[in-house]
Amino acid sequence: MKNKKCGKGKFFLGALVGAGAALLLAPQSGSETRKQLKLKLSELLNKVKEIDIKEVREDLEKKINQIKEDLKDLDKEKALSLAKQKAEQLKNKTEELVLVVKEKGTPVLQNMVEDLREKTIVALKEIVSKLEKQETKAKKSAN
Repeated sequence: MKNKKCGKGKFFLGALVGAGAALLLAPQSGSETRKQLKLKLSELLNKVKEIDIKEVREDLEKKINQIKEDLKDLDKEKALSLAKQKAEQLKNKTEELVLVVKEKGTPVLQNMVEDLREKTIVALKEIVSKLEKQETKAKKSAN
């Protein structure tokens, strides 16, 4: 019975990864990309909660919740220097999550988190780039 549950879980995680990749690769605004990332993080957190090993689950939940909080903060950041700092922190936390999953997770979780890491880096670069353009535009207008 447990093998069936494990197999279904892997199937659903694989489907989730595919759906997440499709949503994140579609052309959309930075705001929409961040919303999609938040949604995917929530879905990943729900799947992680299904893992039987308490220690692994708690560690992953903590790291995912930290990433979600930092992503919320990034939405609120207006100053470019703060946004860059938050982006670097978020990137580092995502890297930590990848390492934990590689060490303790299943191959399906590993693929899902690696995809999340890549999409997060792309989204962060887009956010910082937009803020840099806005700052440059504001400086030109002031002069």
